[in-house]
Amino acid sequence: MPVVRHHTVSVEGYEVFYRESGPEDAPVLLLLHGYPTSSHMFRHLIPALADRYRVIAPDHIGFGRSSAPSADDFEYTFESLADVTRRFLAELGIAKYTVYVQDYGAPIAWRLALAAPLSVEAVISQNGNAYEEGFVPAFWEPIWTYGADRSDENERALRPALAREAVEWQYKHGVVDETTIDPDAWEHDLALLSRPGVDRAQLDLFADYATNRQLYPAVHAWLRTTQIPLRHWCRPTRGWREHDPPLNGDDLRLWRSLGA
Repeated sequence: MPVVRHHTVSVEGYEVFYRESGPEDAPVLLLLHGYPTSSHMFRHLIPALADRYRVIAPDHIGFGRSSAPSADDFEYTFESLADVTRRFLAELGIAKYTVYVQDYGAPIAWRLALAAPLSVEAVISQNGNAYEEGFVPAFWEPIWTYGADRSDENERALRPALAREAVEWQYKHGVVDETTIDPDAWEHDLALLSRPGVDRAQLDLFADYATNRQLYPAVHAWLRTTQIPLRHWCRPTRGWREHDPPLNGDDLRLWRSLGA
């Protein structure tokens, strides 16, 4: 079994925690996590792939074991998270990589790819969105509303997304046998989400999510132009079916229609 090492590196004064395994001269596989988790979600996947790849999984700022500065001291936007990730890769001397994205990892990766189109050699997307059809209105409307008007009332409508029930839902929704899920996963997330100021950071990212939609035409053009290998998958429950929130139907057809 490959050894997984746990490091931190300073990026622009912030500590970025990351997990790494595999030969240093192997092709790089960059794992970018989503909400509400961290590189902890990849703890079993990393050693399974490290015999063939140099696997690197950072925690975004405000997540996991990376620095979590207050929203007054750090601008919690997807552009900022992408910028830290870009500098993190430069610090490690990584210029080319395959990227595995989950949820929030997708808009971060799209920004990296659009800034340096030849740096990304392939994409594996796990519930990573890049099209308008991927938004279920009932699920996303409170987020769009909050982004347009950050009133106390609209904030109260979103705060349940930071609570235990919503975090556990991320793991349990659609799973036939919940006893197969390790509860330590959501307990780990909840403990780190409860750090002082992290709630405000997460609300800022909810508000900023609308900026990701503006990138989609450019992302589609990048996929068509580069023709890089792309695989997209969502966790099946009872076989392939239309997906429940946050993604809805025909995601595979839509991704293939991008020309990838």
